[in-house]
Amino acid sequence: MGQDVAVEVQTLSPDIPSFFTYYFRGRKINFFVVKVDDRVISFLDACSRCYPAKRGYHSDKDYIICRECGVRYSVSQIEQGIGSCFPIRIEGFLRDGKYLIPISVLEGMADKF
Repeated sequence: MGQDVAVEVQTLSPDIPSFFTYYFRGRKINFFVVKVDDRVISFLDACSRCYPAKRGYHSDKDYIICRECGVRYSVSQIEQGIGSCFPIRIEGFLRDGKYLIPISVLEGMADKF
């Protein structure tokens, strides 16, 4: 597990994103993990369209809001996005009660931050 970032699944609340930061070569790679419909999924804290502004998202109850363009939508619909504004999905997997994201995946996305 040394090559993965690990998040304890039991600490995740349904439909409420948990935000994290991974440090790589002087950059803060921000991401969030959320439990939706008994699944755990993860995204960069960066919009596919707005990431050059480097403002990310914030959450308000079970909504996620882009800090740059203001688009807001339900966390339960996070994978659908609205228009071209949606968080960049990153792959992770479950093992032994942990949600694991390979460090290589995060480091490969450093250009978004």
